Amino acid sequence: MGRKTVYNRIFNEKEWEQVNPKNKQLLMEWKTYLMSTDKSNGTIKQYENDMRILLIFLLRMAQNKFVIDLNKRDIISFQGYSMNEWKHSSNRVRRLKSCLSSLCNYVENIMDDLYPDFRNIVNKIESPTKKPVREKTVLTNEQVQQVLETLVETKQYQKACVFALAANSGARLSELCRFKVSFFKEEHLVNGAYYKTPQKIRIKGRGREGSSKYKYILKAGFKEYFDLWMEERERLGIDTDELFVTRRNEQWVPATDGTLQSWKNKFTKILETDFYFHSLRHYLTTKLRANNIPDKIIKDFFGWESIDMIEIYDDNEAEDDFAKFFTAGGIKKVEKKTIDDI
Repeated sequence: MGRKTVYNRIFNEKEWEQVNPKNKQLLMEWKTYLMSTDKSNGTIKQYENDMRILLIFLLRMAQNKFVIDLNKRDIISFQGYSMNEWKHSSNRVRRLKSCLSSLCNYVENIMDDLYPDFRNIVNKIESPTKKPVREKTVLTNEQVQQVLETLVETKQYQKACVFALAANSGARLSELCRFKVSFFKEEHLVNGAYYKTPQKIRIKGRGREGSSKYKYILKAGFKEYFDLWMEERERLGIDTDELFVTRRNEQWVPATDGTLQSWKNKFTKILETDFYFHSLRHYLTTKLRANNIPDKIIKDFFGWESIDMIEIYDDNEAEDDFAKFFTAGGIKKVEKKTIDDI
């Protein structure tokens, strides 16, 4: 089974109809403000969903109080109710509070003509300690190869291709859906070692348009599965440039995040441990570091702003690094490598 996340269906239309109209109006004005600051549609939707949870709480437990009139005890009550009644994780509670704090900042800074005495007090209430809610899955080279071999044996070539692409590019799930067949022409192969996408791919980032970056894909470990999928596509008569597709209404259409989410259940079953696409981002970072690729090269490969990100994704144990430099004969000189050497 995949990693479990507890979702609470708190919002319902019947209660929403009873929510204080002033709170609904405030939420609508705040959404307009967020759009004016170029927040992404996804971010705005997330904020809206979080605020609806708070407003439902106010309806149920605080006499439908106007957000402007909240006091510290109300915030403490909401925090406790969220954890104890809705069974939210500490991280979820912290996110809900962060959303409320953003709304209060808007009121304090933008609506000061209407509420000159209002002050954001949300952050004056101590938040629950941040705790990991999921155990991290650390994949070995043997496990990655096991998945790929199993998928090929069962002729699931598209799944093998997407798994190999994630393992050799570190691309996020949503980014994988944006790859094209034409990205992997010979002309886009650099030094015979890795592909560079001919166009930038939209990645996670701020704003409606997000940010875009070129993506790099190691040829070794990917190309053979790409070729198998291309042969299968030709047999099936798939001629779209979208690399990953799904069948809908007798037509081949681009795969979505939901499509790949369904495929990951197959990977979990093969591995007999929780699988999520981000684990392959960890896997590739760990692999590059284990092969003595300099941190600057790793940073540039992933398009990170800082090498500090490497420490987040590197799953090598300290002893693994020690073994490369310290032997029975003393200190060993280890040469740095480049991506071409992988």
